[in-house]
Amino acid sequence: MELLFADWLGTPAWFWLAFAGLVLVLTAFDLGFLHKEDREMGIAESLKLSVFYIAIAVAFGGWVWWSKGSADGIDWYTGYFLEKALSIDNVFVISMIFGFFAIAPKYQYRALLWGIVAVIVLRGLMIAGGVALVSQAHWVMYLFAAFLVFTGVKMLFSGDHEPDIAHNRAVRWISRHMRVTKAHHGHHFFVREPNDAGRMVWAATPLFLALVVINLADLVFAVDSVPAIFSITTDTFIVYTSNIMAILGLRALYFALAAMVHRFHYLKYALAMVLVFIGGKILVAELLLDGAKVPPLLGLGVTLGLIGGGVGWSLWKTRGQGAEAGPKTGRV
Repeated sequence: MELLFADWLGTPAWFWLAFAGLVLVLTAFDLGFLHKEDREMGIAESLKLSVFYIAIAVAFGGWVWWSKGSADGIDWYTGYFLEKALSIDNVFVISMIFGFFAIAPKYQYRALLWGIVAVIVLRGLMIAGGVALVSQAHWVMYLFAAFLVFTGVKMLFSGDHEPDIAHNRAVRWISRHMRVTKAHHGHHFFVREPNDAGRMVWAATPLFLALVVINLADLVFAVDSVPAIFSITTDTFIVYTSNIMAILGLRALYFALAAMVHRFHYLKYALAMVLVFIGGKILVAELLLDGAKVPPLLGLGVTLGLIGGGVGWSLWKTRGQGAEAGPKTGRV
């Protein structure tokens, strides 16, 4: 029992075990019950499942607030809503990747699920590296803050462009070093097929290539989101759990957002201002306020205000537009 209450990265071990159990239960319920068979998810089902995931996340944040205090609770919600908004901006790229590899909608959900599993591991490694850097050298926070300000300003003034999937280095490397089938094979990532000599060999499918590119795209997105949440808090538990809870619900929300992602054009500018604000408040606090933190509730209010304003303005400005009028993303 003592091990359950032992401190691990600043938080009792049972907190981590509880979170891991929640993720496993949600994943097993999603894949083993809701989606035992491959099928296309409709917008209505996508929205209902998204509400369920958001409710779970809000409840988990409430538990963090109750167990760790209001300041940590506010930081958790700030990180969660920020990552959720950043993930909306990722949907366009994921949709383009599936379209490029001609992945049928009924197989996309399963690919997204395994992509989320990979993200849980990769984000954990990136966050662990960030914790190690910050604990060894506090000045790294200045780099994170300056990077966020630079990224935000770049997003404000950069043009929209599509990712060049056809010339993606990972796709070309896999195509050169692995046997890749031209045909699709349902939800399978690897299949056995005869080679030129007639022997049965393993080969990757287009679904596997799509999964690889999606995970590489997430690493690019994480370059923004991980420093952003470290600029909110350096508590490893809050950083990791808020990040993962936001991403867990992305696969459910994807099918609704993919159908109307063209309606969120101006969200990019709101996210850019959020990144500038988060990075800027760290620099102001350290350089002008002698290390005094900006009140967490103010940070949460500004973050929600900018994101909500960006969503509202986007929906109003793009009312009546078709999907063909949708913009390209400015982050990849």
